[in-house]
Amino acid sequence: MSGDRNVNLVHVSTKYRGIKTLVTSIDIGTLITRDPNLRGGRPIIAGTGTSVRRIAGLYKQGYNAEEIARKLDHLTIGQIYAALTYYHANRAEIETDLAEEQAAYKQLAAFHYSQKQSQQ
Repeated sequence: MSGDRNVNLVHVSTKYRGIKTLVTSIDIGTLITRDPNLRGGRPIIAGTGTSVRRIAGLYKQGYNAEEIARKLDHLTIGQIYAALTYYHANRAEIETDLAEEQAAYKQLAAFHYSQKQSQQ
């Protein structure tokens, strides 16, 4: 997300047989973004169409970050943790979004059920 802020960098290094082979720095502020053309402007994992809401929903169902990464294998564990961090830092926003999604689902299910009943 943009604006004046301190840049937080995550330093990632890997070792192969005790030899450091890769060092990268990632500005964690770039991992979550918003695009008015994707997911209704909801926060998403940058470079994907995966919303923070989706990650939070799985997390609330009891999945941990590693399980979510296995389930959504197009995402890295860092992206999952970024989404979970965003969720925890902006819990009211994401909880409201989840509640609205659940209400819309219930309304649609009730409509579908009533249509099915009227056809019998």
